[in-house]
Amino acid sequence: MTLVRFSQPPASALCSAAPGPGCRGFFLRAAGPARRLTAALAANDRVVLGCGLLTLDYLATVDAYPRPDDKIRTGGLQISGGGNAGNALTGAARLGLNTRLISKVGNDEFGETVLQELKEVGIDISHVIISDGGNTTFSYVIIDKQTTVQADQVKIPILVDAEPERTKAELEGMLSVASYIVCSAKFPEKWTSIPSIPSALLEILLQYPRAKFVIITLGENGCMMLERSQQGDQSGIDAADIENVAESLKLEVHKDDILPTCVSSKFMRLSGRGFGTLFGRLLIGTAENIPASELVDTTGCGDAFIGAVLHGVSTEMPPEKMLPFACQVAAIKCRAVGARAGLPWQSDPRLAKFLG
Repeated sequence: MTLVRFSQPPASALCSAAPGPGCRGFFLRAAGPARRLTAALAANDRVVLGCGLLTLDYLATVDAYPRPDDKIRTGGLQISGGGNAGNALTGAARLGLNTRLISKVGNDEFGETVLQELKEVGIDISHVIISDGGNTTFSYVIIDKQTTVQADQVKIPILVDAEPERTKAELEGMLSVASYIVCSAKFPEKWTSIPSIPSALLEILLQYPRAKFVIITLGENGCMMLERSQQGDQSGIDAADIENVAESLKLEVHKDDILPTCVSSKFMRLSGRGFGTLFGRLLIGTAENIPASELVDTTGCGDAFIGAVLHGVSTEMPPEKMLPFACQVAAIKCRAVGARAGLPWQSDPRLAKFLG
């Protein structure tokens, strides 16, 4: 799971969280007095604080995924830091954000390796607890060449990465204070029992009125975002069916575009298959059409996407620009093994179109 929230907390405000294997969080805080900043200054003026799991990943490449009782040889083995919070913060740090992490590792060689990798990318790890009696978590990831694996009191912005594997009890508290929600493809239906994505996204924003937007990531099909209007309710306007709006937007997508793009509806009153209406707009972001010869590993794509969304929120990037940017960052990551090796730096020429 993942967290973020936006505003200008008082200078004396502190934020804290207890990370665990079931969640990760990102808190954004402004370092100075409230003012309107340019995108470049906004990134320098804010801190992204991540809370969550750190691991050491063993990444084994095989020609085909083994069947039960098969004995196979790996074509290569790489060792890299992992864990959702660490991955997303690494992506955000490479994109130029000021990042800090709250987590816990064991006082062992694995923990030392994980922390050193984070330090090298510029993440502040001074709040990571090193446990003398604990062991650092590690995971073994098999990459199949054939199929490719895939703080409310101080008004601090919170972005929640909602995962379908988590229970309602684990997520409910975080979602209730979330400013922004990002989820994977299975989450909306599981959470709302509504099979249609647009209507499920509408239901999520109705359930959590503090959330400014919800984004669903759809892999090679890009992403969809529902943004709440910040200009008031305007309840006198007749509601449009969000399903029809989504179908109309899909017709506007240029399927021949290789690089990520975005189409957006206007702000309007929207209704879905649940109860209630919302004044907002729907956006669809497309994914990069990656040649098969360049697609290496999709591990950590969602984390890369979230790191880019953190950058977009921190620099006040408009959603029409943020969604293609995040899809591009995720696509670049896919061209290397593991969750971090392919994460682009801010100076990467492939990002110039989105950051210029």
